[in-house]
Amino acid sequence: MAKFKVIISDPETGKSKMVELEETRAVPLIGRKIGEIIDGSVVGLSAHKLQITGGSDKDGFPMRANVHGGVRRKVILSGGVGFNPKRKGERRRKTVRGNVITDEITQINMKIVEKPKQTKKVDETKKEVKSKERQEKKTEKQQNNNI
Repeated sequence: MAKFKVIISDPETGKSKMVELEETRAVPLIGRKIGEIIDGSVVGLSAHKLQITGGSDKDGFPMRANVHGGVRRKVILSGGVGFNPKRKGERRRKTVRGNVITDEITQINMKIVEKPKQTKKVDETKKEVKSKERQEKKTEKQQNNNI
């Protein structure tokens, strides 16, 4: 059965989180393509929307968005995922995995596209509390200096 390591990145904070999915929890991801937006409850983030950005298979071959299907293919690449050219105009035939998630995939990369609205309100209130605390400390220091 399928076993995935799902890496979820948050572009706003720059942090990432790894979640392992096995057996029945991994089934909803099979057959999905790179670029699809899925519900976050699949990986335990309720009310989030996640976009599949890539991944790699059991042997380390990367998934590439413009290779269709879920199979390995040898394609000529001039850059991008799977090949880093050393000279200008260099092209090479490299093995990459298609853009469909199969049971041979081991790592799936995702990014958060939409967060729940409640989290933003909580963050704003935390910021407001911190700013009030800072202002209180400043006023205390000023009062102590005046005495």
